[in-house]
Amino acid sequence: MTIFASSQQAQPTVALFVSDLHLQASLPRTTAAFLEFLQTHATQTQQLYLLGDIFEYWAGDDDLATPYNRDIADALKALQPHGVQVFWIAGNRDFLVGAGFAQAAGLTLLDDPHVIRLAGREIALAHGDAQCTDDDAYMAFRAQVRQPAYQQQFLAMPLAQRKAIIEGMRKNSQDSNQNKSYEIMDVNAGAIGQLFEQTGASVLIHGHTHRPALHVLGSGQGQRLRYVLPDWEYDIATPRGGWISLTADGVLHRHDAHGDEITA
Repeated sequence: MTIFASSQQAQPTVALFVSDLHLQASLPRTTAAFLEFLQTHATQTQQLYLLGDIFEYWAGDDDLATPYNRDIADALKALQPHGVQVFWIAGNRDFLVGAGFAQAAGLTLLDDPHVIRLAGREIALAHGDAQCTDDDAYMAFRAQVRQPAYQQQFLAMPLAQRKAIIEGMRKNSQDSNQNKSYEIMDVNAGAIGQLFEQTGASVLIHGHTHRPALHVLGSGQGQRLRYVLPDWEYDIATPRGGWISLTADGVLHRHDAHGDEITA
């Protein structure tokens, strides 16, 4: 099955950015799309940045024993012979990914946010959930589960128990989100401004919200660009997906679910 168009960019690609695949065995077409992406477009770049929620959830690195998870790790590590560096920023679904998975997948774990300097650009990278500051309930939950002591206690539980707890959390989150406004579940403008100030970058790439867009903030020398990555879902009639590429001339390109460049 071939999903993506071949790259037609005149300049070589130096980096790819993708997030929110929500990979799980029950979504075979989405999984196949990601594997095709890794075997085609990702082999033609220098760096691949995975910006969170690559998995629907991650219960701990001991879950690498699951064949599906091992297959994803192996597919990422297969980029090494092509000279591709792979980097990972945790999402709200897979923040328990640790050194074990990083080693198995041949990738480097990054803090959120992280700034890269590449192709003459200075770009801030984040998952995006930390900027959804209007959602008080989520921010309180995030503060709790990101504490090292909490994670240590959670990871000490049997894997099956951890998965059951996560499944319950997912259902509660889905039920809760149905009652939240559109605005609350998006990033806060003030938090985005603070991130730009904190990093000193003029470009931000993030995911999390599933609202792909290019937002132009300000003008002139003070102009800032906020790129929002799409989520992936190929197990439906009208697939969603895509990524952002950075070419050697410093230009950022948005790509849709079929790999075609978005020019509008």
